[in-house]
Amino acid sequence: MDIIISNSSKNPIYMQISNQLKEHILKGSLSEGEALPSIRSLAKDLRISVITTKRAYEELETAGFIDTVAGKGSFVAAQNRELIFEQRLRKIESKLAEILEEASMIGLTSEELAKMLKLIEED
Repeated sequence: MDIIISNSSKNPIYMQISNQLKEHILKGSLSEGEALPSIRSLAKDLRISVITTKRAYEELETAGFIDTVAGKGSFVAAQNRELIFEQRLRKIESKLAEILEEASMIGLTSEELAKMLKLIEED
């Protein structure tokens, strides 16, 4: 499992970690019940503060992606299929909103975008 921290990102480091772990979970590269690296171990590997890593794990736990067991560590939580579907749907909606914004800047209509999507789908 690779986590890449970018100093040039507009997102804080804890959010970069949290987002990348969510992606791994949603893609299935981290499966239900799988142990995550300890907070200290991940902090050491990424050369960041333990506090930053702890905050990332807390965000994931609050969102229902991981469960933490005192003295044992953090594990990928059992995922509700509807939760995963909603997460992916929101991601698609966000990307579509970006596309619509970009298209409107250059004067493309939604019909033209639909044609583009159809052509890409046929490819």
